[in-house]
Amino acid sequence: MKTVYLSLGSNLGDREAHLQRAVDLLHEAGVLVRRCSAVYETAPQDLTDQPWFLNLVVEAETAWFPMQLLAKVSAVEQALGRQRRLAKGPRTVDIDILFYGRFAMDTPKLVIPHPRLGVRRFVLEPLAELAPALRHPVLGKTVKELLRGVEGQAVRRVAFQVRVPADV
Repeated sequence: MKTVYLSLGSNLGDREAHLQRAVDLLHEAGVLVRRCSAVYETAPQDLTDQPWFLNLVVEAETAWFPMQLLAKVSAVEQALGRQRRLAKGPRTVDIDILFYGRFAMDTPKLVIPHPRLGVRRFVLEPLAELAPALRHPVLGKTVKELLRGVEGQAVRRVAFQVRVPADV
């Protein structure tokens, strides 16, 4: 089993329900969620004329290889109505693979660690809750160090908490 970190976000519809359902579906698909960060409401990046996001990071264990994990993540996004009409646009749910153990890969379909995680406060803030000492295998910096280098994005913790699924 490999430890993986996934970032989840939602800015359409019932954002809280989408995040909870995504965590439940991932768990059912063999991406065994062990811990969830707090949930943060965050300003959209890149395409700013859209609703604010709810974001969190989960720590999970899986036996899936990286491309299999990507297929599972994509299937969960599709099951929750994700439509890729506009790049960086609004979405019911978005799930990114941040880390897959200490593994690094760069293919046209998948880059691990996620190529933009080091500049995204909405990813680093919740990730730092779960794994502040986790070292980026390419950049050589810890999550906590990366977070200190990111400024400018509005990120605020909210009261909603995603429930970790119970093992069946």
